[in-house]
Amino acid sequence: MRLTKHHGLGNDFLVGSVDVLPDDAPSLARGLCHRNRGVGADGLILALPGNSDASTDAAMVLFNADGSRAEMSGNGIRCLAQALVQAGASLDGALRIGTDAGVRTVSVTATDDPAVVQARVDMGPVSTGPELGDGDVLRYLRHHGFADQFATATVGNPHLVIGVQDVHQVDAARSGSELSRLAGGINVEFISGMPDGINLRVWERGVGVTEACGTGACAAAQAAHRWGLAGPVVRVCMPGGDVVVELGDPVFLLGPAEFIATVDCD
Repeated sequence: MRLTKHHGLGNDFLVGSVDVLPDDAPSLARGLCHRNRGVGADGLILALPGNSDASTDAAMVLFNADGSRAEMSGNGIRCLAQALVQAGASLDGALRIGTDAGVRTVSVTATDDPAVVQARVDMGPVSTGPELGDGDVLRYLRHHGFADQFATATVGNPHLVIGVQDVHQVDAARSGSELSRLAGGINVEFISGMPDGINLRVWERGVGVTEACGTGACAAAQAAHRWGLAGPVVRVCMPGGDVVVELGDPVFLLGPAEFIATVDCD
């Protein structure tokens, strides 16, 4: 299988095209994404052919590094869109990509760097996420001082957004993993306000701490706007770099995708 490797602000993916989803796709993802014994990536994206009626240009199936299947990725879909353009898709108009969260459209723009594109993704709506109840998650939030400002959101996948004074003072690896486990598998974002946007640190289910998260940026921007930390257009600053989220229905995500290498796998 020939794969290409891309990243969206350090959130990296292996992308390959297949006619039929392999039965061993989860184990394939675990092996290929392993940082020491594989190629290394946060996830494996397999692109299936679009619908015969041309309603979609391709379908995206995403597996996290641990082999679990994810509904959607804002960084991943930008990487897939770049791979589709490299394979011959036109830059004119928007690509329509089927995902487990529904059809998403992506507009891709070339830059002065041939390895980098800018992409604007229709992420669909950001809606209220799963109920946390009055159990272990809430007790954890209270015990660790996170209960003052938090919200759940769904961007095709579930998120827990927590407002803190300073994200740099939060152990996102420890608290994110514990909260995700207690909630039965959820993406966890810690955010703090700044004069021209918000800072974000994220724990992604099935991966761990990542340098950036597109769906998490959208969930965080929505929460920050609701809490008065940001306006309707939000710059979200993450360790890997910045994206812009335009709130509304749908929400739009603007950010780069960068080609890294082509990988031939036996």
